[in-house]
Amino acid sequence: MEGDTFSGFGNGTQLDSKIVHTFQKSFVQVQSIFDQNRLLINEINQNHESKMPDDLSRNVGLIRELNNNIRKVADLYGDLSTSFTKSIDASSEGDSNGALKSDAKASQKRSRPAG
Repeated sequence: MEGDTFSGFGNGTQLDSKIVHTFQKSFVQVQSIFDQNRLLINEINQNHESKMPDDLSRNVGLIRELNNNIRKVADLYGDLSTSFTKSIDASSEGDSNGALKSDAKASQKRSRPAG
């Protein structure tokens, strides 16, 4: 499947399937963390409502875990941003790795001078 492309941009740019796979994998990881966070938040809320000392002290660890998960999501999005930027830069430099390619129609367009 190397070389398959995903036409995901209105300007005729195509993404290599490797890039698309990377995005999909990262978004699946992010969704998994969001699902974990939903469960953590529900448990934190239940513990808070119970007002039981043991439950309230357990919330300290749960909130730490929630914060770590949020950090992981931020890191994943940062990695995605960096990866995407590198792909765009490689494409604009005419990199031969094929990360991003322009389709034939886009490359045949002529630009008109502003004015």
